[in-house]
Amino acid sequence: EGRRRGSRAEGGAAFETARCPLPPAVPDLLGRDAELARLRAEAAADAPGGVVVSIVGHPGVGKTTLAVSAAHELASRYPDGSLAVDLRGTDDRPLSPRAALEQLLGALGLPARQIPASEPEQSQLFRSLLAGRRVLVLLDNAADEAQVRPLIAAAPGCLTLITCRRALAGLETARWVWLDPLEAPAAADLLSVIVGPDRVLAEPEAATELVALCGNLPLAVRIAGNRLATRPNWSIAYLAGQLRDERTRLSSLSAGDLQVRSAFEMSYGLLSPSARRVFRRLAAIPGSGFGPELAGVAAGMSAAEVQVRLDELVDVNLVQAAVIPGRYQLHDLLRIFAGERLEAEEEAAERSARSEELLSYLLRTATIAGRAFDPPVLTAHPFASLDEAAEWLYREASNWRAAQRRAAAAGRHREVVDLAIAMHWYSDGRTQQQPWDEIFALGAESARALGSRREEAALLNFLGWARYFCLGDNEGGRAAHEAALALAVEIGDRTEQAWANASLGSVLTRMGRPEEALEHARRAVDLSGDLPFWLGQGSIRNVLGTILRVLGRPGEALEVHRGLLADIEKHYDEAHPFARRFFHSATLQCIGLAQNETGDWPRAAETFRRARELFGEGGNALEEADAALNEGRARREAGQYEAAAECLRAALRGFTGVAAWWPRARALAELSTVHWLTGDAAAARRYRDEALALCEELGTPQARALACELA
Repeated sequence: EGRRRGSRAEGGAAFETARCPLPPAVPDLLGRDAELARLRAEAAADAPGGVVVSIVGHPGVGKTTLAVSAAHELASRYPDGSLAVDLRGTDDRPLSPRAALEQLLGALGLPARQIPASEPEQSQLFRSLLAGRRVLVLLDNAADEAQVRPLIAAAPGCLTLITCRRALAGLETARWVWLDPLEAPAAADLLSVIVGPDRVLAEPEAATELVALCGNLPLAVRIAGNRLATRPNWSIAYLAGQLRDERTRLSSLSAGDLQVRSAFEMSYGLLSPSARRVFRRLAAIPGSGFGPELAGVAAGMSAAEVQVRLDELVDVNLVQAAVIPGRYQLHDLLRIFAGERLEAEEEAAERSARSEELLSYLLRTATIAGRAFDPPVLTAHPFASLDEAAEWLYREASNWRAAQRRAAAAGRHREVVDLAIAMHWYSDGRTQQQPWDEIFALGAESARALGSRREEAALLNFLGWARYFCLGDNEGGRAAHEAALALAVEIGDRTEQAWANASLGSVLTRMGRPEEALEHARRAVDLSGDLPFWLGQGSIRNVLGTILRVLGRPGEALEVHRGLLADIEKHYDEAHPFARRFFHSATLQCIGLAQNETGDWPRAAETFRRARELFGEGGNALEEADAALNEGRARREAGQYEAAAECLRAALRGFTGVAAWWPRARALAELSTVHWLTGDAAAARRYRDEALALCEELGTPQARALACELA
């Protein structure tokens, strides 16, 4: 691909709904009989695009409680799984559709590193996995229609439940269920269930006053009831008296969000001083989740100390334990409340110092973790292993990405640039895991602000790669690489000139302009003489050979690739074994493809076999499957039909395992051809029909062309 990059991968498709489970059922749902009946009726209705129901109401009115209760009750109607995602619609930065789809696809068995990068691809993949299945999806705390549309389980037999403050009137096929505060008797019944009927019967007037002060909102009543239930010596009148005090309620409980905030205020007041400090300082964490280590940095405590306080916060329902053990979340309203307490109770200088320390920690640790993957370093880093560094970067991604954005806005350009550059090699094998276009664009902008033109050129090249290779945006990639080239020429940076030209060769080939691509590739080879072999020369020469093959000059392509293969042996001891094996395999693939063009099918098949073995040894599942597909095609052309079918079935298994749908369609088409040649018409038709269905679903120009060939 003309970059020091790995190949794009896509995820698997086995259902693992435990990764996006429904929240636990609430045993004491009261006063919602009519709404539950409505949801049952809606779920029973048939709809070609699945049933979509939006539950709407004020914060704390019980939207999530109703949705979760209904989901548990209806789950038996959806035997293929029930999934739930918190969309964080009240955050300053709600969960993006792409991030939500990553969670949903992960729950369907797709490894994070193999999930497609773009939202449309993710949404298409999500819908394709739901086709023919009955699945319930709960989308909690939605922000707006644009956030929700790509996440809807738009397949017959599926149900999507949405909770949101707004009506989402723009959703074309949705039904709406509106929630009002509970009737006073139902609110009193809820309090009675939580604290026990004897206490309510003993203080009926105080109980009536208490639920009224809670605005009859289920969340407020539940939190107040929990406080009473865990403090049996308190009277209901005592708690009502606390709520009656406007200085602690902030304002009347009947005024919108303040209904919930007053309950939070009471819970907060019961905490130990150190737990209060931890809670309010959690508001500074920029991402969606955190562990004890990050909470400790925010609070100014050790991870061990903060763990004790987190347990206290979980006990009083101010912090939620996440599905992943050792991870925690703040509900959207609780995050707002924590921020208010932080501003009210801590001096500006202290808030600034804590925020600075947290931001610096995230930027510094992400940069160190990213640098662990630099080929000159590889193992020289403070993490116990590369896997540990990768796990930290994946787990804390929402936090370090937010830290990079904040640093850019604050003018901390040096740190923004360092982080972006550190992600260069880490991003290689994780093309789908992060929004690399945003990360590298921020880096390029900060380098420009610093006047660091060499770094700007490098980051523009990284940005071009992120656009064309990760997102399929060829035009955007071309523009970034042309900007990098112009800047590199201006400052005399031969290294970035070489990479920009090589990348333009790859992009222009993808755009159907191989003659222009060849000019850039030749310039890249001429400029790459000063680059280390493993970090430049080899990749650039493979780009040249690939373009020559595309131009119908396989003999010249073979000369380039074979010369490169000989040089690999000369430089064998200079590279890390993983990088060496991958590059060797990729070069063999290039040679095999050129041999195909010469009609030397038996030799091409053997070349692909060697590449396939090396990719397999390195754990490169997608590349191994691709080599198996190429080997199968070569063996079919050589008349080795049984061996061809075996290779193609292996390719099919590999592509299915990583959800690589376009290569899978090609493998199905090849299998159909092989079975026609062996006289097995039934199998040939079966594979052809499956390929046609997949091509229709994909809808890309390539897929349409293949469908025409198969028809």
